[in-house]
Amino acid sequence: TAPLSHYFIYTGHNSYLTGNQLSSDCSDVPIIKALKRGVRVVELDIWPNSTKDDVHVLHGRTLTTPVELIKCLTSIKEHAFSESPYPVVITLEDHLTPELQAKVAQMVTQTFGDMLFFPDSECLKEAPSPEDLKYRIIISTKPPKEYLEAESNKDKMNNSQKGKESDDDVWGKEPAELNGDQEDDKTDTDADDEETDSFEPELRPSRAPVYKHLIAIHAGKPKGGLKEALKVEPDKVRRLSLSEQALEKATMSHGTDVVRFTQKNFLRIYPKGTRFNSSNYKPLIGWMYGAQMVAFNMQGYGRYLWLMHGMFRSNGGSGYVKKPDFLMNVNPDGSVFDPKADLPVKKTLKVRVYMGEGWHLDFKQTHFDLYSPPDFYTRVGIAGVPADEIMKKTKKKEDNWTPVWDEEFMFPLRLPELALLRIEVHEYDISEKDDFAGQTCLPVSELKPGIRAVPLFNRRGEKYNSVRLLMRFEFV
Repeated sequence: TAPLSHYFIYTGHNSYLTGNQLSSDCSDVPIIKALKRGVRVVELDIWPNSTKDDVHVLHGRTLTTPVELIKCLTSIKEHAFSESPYPVVITLEDHLTPELQAKVAQMVTQTFGDMLFFPDSECLKEAPSPEDLKYRIIISTKPPKEYLEAESNKDKMNNSQKGKESDDDVWGKEPAELNGDQEDDKTDTDADDEETDSFEPELRPSRAPVYKHLIAIHAGKPKGGLKEALKVEPDKVRRLSLSEQALEKATMSHGTDVVRFTQKNFLRIYPKGTRFNSSNYKPLIGWMYGAQMVAFNMQGYGRYLWLMHGMFRSNGGSGYVKKPDFLMNVNPDGSVFDPKADLPVKKTLKVRVYMGEGWHLDFKQTHFDLYSPPDFYTRVGIAGVPADEIMKKTKKKEDNWTPVWDEEFMFPLRLPELALLRIEVHEYDISEKDDFAGQTCLPVSELKPGIRAVPLFNRRGEKYNSVRLLMRFEFV
């Protein structure tokens, strides 16, 4: 029942892509999959179609094949609440003319009808709670500019648009190339969202006031650098987007400003543009500073995505996880939590790995080794703030489909509220890379002490039918 901005929210990036960022198909299928997994923030990049009379969803300036916006909206409506009743936010990256913005407003209102939430006033003064917004759809994008700028301005813009299709423009510069005074460089907001569109919507009088009123969470890049962008306005809730590198840079110089900003406003972090293969980054970097929308490529897979799956197993899989109090508190002297401060150990998690079973049911006899039973070992560790991160492993058990390790590990935790227990089982292979045999990530804050049967998942995050570990958890 706290305001929306007090939660970490399960967030997708380029939610319509079926594979890599450059040449895969765009489709509503990955959007449906993400919603069924409990994802609550869906991102759509909207562009005019070739005849400029309809709206397509695609990753602009790449070879991705488009999908119609109306198809994506209809699928969102059908599947938004199949996994969780709590609100779905659609973040639009808008590259449209005012005429097409008006068309989008019509599509959105016709598709969602009463499900659509928009504020009575120009913008949100205070974010409602997930409970208040059950079964509602929220739109978040930049509001269109309403005034015609001077013609000379227009000419200037048009000239400067020419020849702007280089990689640097589409993806934003690498932070290493920036110096400290260039904080307001394009990298600091949506890289994909740069104003290099073929039209300049803000240079025409906007004929889409209806579109403007549909935007509940205003996004945008204020002029004047990061310090300015992180200012908290008393009667306005807004959203700022930073790339993963821009966030790292911001936390170096303005760490506590970022925490203060996220106590009221939304911060969305997205993967850097060079992740063409739809890989992801470390989500803890955003969570540590209170970023609600740590946007991930849900169609990839790998350890970082497993952490994301683990985090959002919390709170009943609702897609909303309440931020720890320390991120929301303001101290009597006006200061806020500083993730860089040296913190004492709050509690220690004791993990005992007894045994594992179920591989002989879920895998072929010859899956791991042609001629002998597998040699399993377990890796156990913590993902969290840097001081808490560690991985340990059991000894390997040779030639056994039902290995018994019976080993215990201690994990001292400084911020248990942000810690995830990482578990992976591998099969030792003397000649090649060890084989993968299952994984899971569990939020430490929700671990129940005692002896537990822990189900394992495959690389893509799908649960095995039978594989599980017998473990004991204890806090000391």
